Amino acid sequence: MRKHPLILPVYAPTLLLAFCRGMLIPVLPVYAKSFDISYGLIGLILGAQGLGTLVGDLPSGILLGRLGQKRSMILGIAGMALSAVALFLAGSYWELVIYNFALGFTSALWNISRHAYLASAIPLTQRGQSIAIYGGINRVGTFGGPVIGGLIGARFGLSMPFLVYGIIAALCLVFPIVFTEVPVDVDVVRRGGVKGHTGHLWAILRDHYRVLLPAGSGQIFAQMIRSARSSIIPLYAADILGLDLTAIGLIISISSAIDMSLFYPAGLLMDRVGRKFAYVPSFIVQGIGMGMIPVMGPAAGFGGLLLASCVIGFGNGLGSGTMMTLGADLAPKESMGEFLGIWRLIGDTGATGGPLAVGAIADMVGLGPTALIMGGVGLLAAATLGLLVPETLKRPKPSL
Repeated sequence: MRKHPLILPVYAPTLLLAFCRGMLIPVLPVYAKSFDISYGLIGLILGAQGLGTLVGDLPSGILLGRLGQKRSMILGIAGMALSAVALFLAGSYWELVIYNFALGFTSALWNISRHAYLASAIPLTQRGQSIAIYGGINRVGTFGGPVIGGLIGARFGLSMPFLVYGIIAALCLVFPIVFTEVPVDVDVVRRGGVKGHTGHLWAILRDHYRVLLPAGSGQIFAQMIRSARSSIIPLYAADILGLDLTAIGLIISISSAIDMSLFYPAGLLMDRVGRKFAYVPSFIVQGIGMGMIPVMGPAAGFGGLLLASCVIGFGNGLGSGTMMTLGADLAPKESMGEFLGIWRLIGDTGATGGPLAVGAIADMVGLGPTALIMGGVGLLAAATLGLLVPETLKRPKPSL
């Protein structure tokens, strides 16, 4: 049996780099706190990576068009390795902010270049399954990282996980250098990228606004509810239910396990039935699960929040890879890099806005009503994508 063409070029480095990202989840906040700074400044450090990714999306799309997929993947991973080592060596607060921003900025190039490689290396009718597997691998890697990162930080010092990240990322350079085969149509992508400047980006927006407006709006809502759950669930558990960290961790772990188990069925659903049959139910279920949190209320306690979190995890797992697949389906071959840069920017805007919206709304009306509002955002995502975006799975007509 021939090996899957994405295992070594994409899946293997994705697993390892997701593991590295997971290692930093429990370590970075504590590492930042060791600099004896306020919670607000810690928040700035934690948000710097997301901001770096957001800022890096459009330049990465342009760079992808000029360098091509393979060299962009190499440059992105190399930048991540150097940024992680710089974080290990950081000696001040502002160094942490700058280097974490750089980690996000360079990861944007890796994200967009592998997205383009996935889109061009796999046929349309297999794309959903391949990207869903990618999403599942990402989840598995991130899920396994926090425990190891915590152990390394406790045993060898809080800065050591960053050095381990840098070493693993450097080793990951082997995968794109040795195993990435540039697809036949990559020269088409490069021809589009030669014009990769601001004017060309505006031309892409002008030419594709009819599909980008509804699809992009739907993706913003989709990424908002996805990112909001990571804020609402632990805050509701701690502030409303009074649960300890062990109980909160158990709820999140069980929800994540359900989420991870569904990436393969999600891919089959996208490729065999249609993209909408995965992402529309996904965001409906997530919206319902989010609404269950305040509806069941504090009286339901640990069990109620666990049930709601599992429903949310089921919905998110059902949508594994859906937004990446939709972006790949919509991207024009002649300007794939730039289009995917715009698509990632739209999604990252929603992902960044989710926690900010949760904080702002919760300050005004409390966590319970905030969860209801975010549940409505999930339903809005399903309605926008389901009603305003055409089905992108196009099957070849049978020959007579």
